[in-house]
Amino acid sequence: MTLLLGLDFGTGGVRAGLYDLHSHRLIQVAEAAYATQYPELGWAEQLPEHWWSALGEACRRLMAQAGHPQVAGVCVATTASTVVACRADGEPLRPALLWMDCRAGLESVRTAQVNHPMMNAGGDAVEWLVPKAMWMAHNEPGLYAAADRICEAVDWINFKLTGRWVASRLNASCKWNYDTRRERFPVELYEQLGVAELADKLPREVIAVGGKIGPLSGEAASHLGLSRDSLVAQGGIDAHMAMLSAGTTGAGELLFIGGTSVVQLMHTPERMDVPGIWGPYPDALLDGQWLMEGGQVSAGSILNWLAQKMFGLDAAGHQQLIKQAQQLKPGSTGLLVLDYWMGNRTPYRSPDMRGAIMGLSLNHDRHDLYRASVEAIALGSANIFHTWRSQGTEITRVVAAGGFQNNPLWLQATVDATGVPFEMVAHDNLTLIGTAAAAACALGAFDNLQQAATDFTTRGSIIEPDAQAHDCYVELLGRYREATESVAPISCKSGLSRNANASRATLARPTA
Repeated sequence: MTLLLGLDFGTGGVRAGLYDLHSHRLIQVAEAAYATQYPELGWAEQLPEHWWSALGEACRRLMAQAGHPQVAGVCVATTASTVVACRADGEPLRPALLWMDCRAGLESVRTAQVNHPMMNAGGDAVEWLVPKAMWMAHNEPGLYAAADRICEAVDWINFKLTGRWVASRLNASCKWNYDTRRERFPVELYEQLGVAELADKLPREVIAVGGKIGPLSGEAASHLGLSRDSLVAQGGIDAHMAMLSAGTTGAGELLFIGGTSVVQLMHTPERMDVPGIWGPYPDALLDGQWLMEGGQVSAGSILNWLAQKMFGLDAAGHQQLIKQAQQLKPGSTGLLVLDYWMGNRTPYRSPDMRGAIMGLSLNHDRHDLYRASVEAIALGSANIFHTWRSQGTEITRVVAAGGFQNNPLWLQATVDATGVPFEMVAHDNLTLIGTAAAAACALGAFDNLQQAATDFTTRGSIIEPDAQAHDCYVELLGRYREATESVAPISCKSGLSRNANASRATLARPTA
């Protein structure tokens, strides 16, 4: 029996999973939580030390429950663009800027003003590492100068595990403007952005997902309750790593992760530029494939905000609210909600857009507000699908996972709004299984990552869209897009998009 340890650092905590390579079975999972601080509007921070202590707690409990077996390989996935500034020995100099932190809005706008072949059309998202590093340089210059390393959570954790500073090709390509074809960082781009020294602060050695980093250090092995014989494999972005177990590596196959936020990922064999969609990134995850990414910053977080903070409901009350809202038909509330609580990731690429609730009257109840908010999130997803389709990219297969499977109203609304059957994976462990696939590749069990992805594919059950509901959502999508165009200039300073061509493309009227 060859056991693999997958580590998945999410927004609220870390999960550790033991996977048996030969039986292709996730044996056991343990998790531990850590907190997020919100010191100012739009800011979100975590303490890296809390990640490390939570990891030790989860792993030691997992290993004790499993009888302290020998683990052959370890692989880490984390949220993307959760940025750490630290010394060369890993000591953090400040709290990490969480992926959802949007303080670097002005810096993100600056990236859109630079012409460089490795810069995305419309610039870098406010969430990504480069704008956040620029913010540190401008607002905390002493700390920025003292930082030997500016890296992502996955890099920091891998350093704590092995004592080596290495970067994931996946993160570097998608979030740092790394040139995978020429295997170099865009030093001249960083210079244009006023952070020339960033190239020296990033981990310089870039390793592809599934590549070898090295053995666990003695200190790390003791902290996790493992032996030093375990090999650490390169991982990367949590949602992207899930593609390795979802089997969505072919053209037209999309991975949909619905949770606190929404992530939509697709590979294409040829380069295809879609205005409003991030990418395409060559060889980011799989050699010879171009990776594209869509998503929504706020999704399940909006529903939790409504149920818990606004309505004061506990978990049972939230479930009752879902059941009440399920009794309502799509569009029946007369409300129209825009889901931009923390800005828009795609297709408008605006960190400053904000949510709106329109059509309120005194007869509306909280289940009306909840139903309309669920519809807004589903329409945001449908809008991204429409953006892909408007450029000739057809979506033929969707594999879905994430916390939204625990909210049947949100799940069905998303399927109905997009009009595509979803293959829903019954568990929330795709990322853990994806990290196991990468660890197996590093151990030599497969010739390449594509073979590992094929072997580790997880199947789910099919959820079909309701044709009548879909027709209703097509009409609602037109209203949603028109309202976005009307409200965005009022609710945010930067408008709909920093890329005028992308804005015009994405604001075309939807078709059925």
